[in-house]
Amino acid sequence: MKTLVVAFDFSKNAIHALDYALVYAKKLEAKVYLVWVDNSLPADSLIHTIDEELRIEKKNYLKNIIIDYASRYPEISFDLYLGKGKIYQEIAKIARRLKAGLIFTGTHGVTGFEEFWIGSNAYRITTTAPCPVVTVNNNYQITESISQILLPLDSSLETNEKLPFTADLAQDFGATIQLLKMYNTPLSVIRNRIDRYAKEAVSFLKDHAVNFEIEEVEATNVVSGILTYAQKKNIDLIAIMTEQGTTTANRFLGPYAQQLINNAKIPVMSLRAMDYDDE
Repeated sequence: MKTLVVAFDFSKNAIHALDYALVYAKKLEAKVYLVWVDNSLPADSLIHTIDEELRIEKKNYLKNIIIDYASRYPEISFDLYLGKGKIYQEIAKIARRLKAGLIFTGTHGVTGFEEFWIGSNAYRITTTAPCPVVTVNNNYQITESISQILLPLDSSLETNEKLPFTADLAQDFGATIQLLKMYNTPLSVIRNRIDRYAKEAVSFLKDHAVNFEIEEVEATNVVSGILTYAQKKNIDLIAIMTEQGTTTANRFLGPYAQQLINNAKIPVMSLRAMDYDDE
């Protein structure tokens, strides 16, 4: 993972996401790209002239940000990338072109404001990106380390797919993974499946010498259960699977993932599931 992408929209959230991305850039010795996507629509000649001037101004503003950050963080390499079109599609395309290891984007949370595109597009970015996406709430207090990573386990076939990437990240930071078995049903067949996936996760982490702890929680509301546990355990990062058309998951995908991203006060790392039609 040598390239990090920060989705940038000139909001305070974007600056906050950039500051958080630097924590990873320092530890992983990665290059940081600020990516701005122009999603303006074609207009008449007068507006086109105004829009062109605005694009030039924004590009210069980005350059100044890079100059500023490069002077403050000489150990990190910065660059910018400009795109045009639909925000989430362009972010995915650029991340693929750059072979990005992670994408960072700010989020306004449940109070959302639509004047900037990051808040309204954060979830779409997570579901189309070719790599894991970290969403950062604007109120999150950034620290220089990641010591506790929460990895919830549900009954879906894809739940353990987040293990390899999360385990690598935990080793990079010297962090402990908190495996959390989430029970929200009395059905034994579902609970047994979660137990089986938990055993597989434990075996994987032991084989790869990753520090971990394992607990279980009974929760009527999955999202609330995860967030309550995260607060109790002082979790620094939550790793979840996110929506994909062919996935079989029905716990953390779709609305569950979106609710977590919108409500979490701490960063959420969303990973896409494999396409099981290819197997």
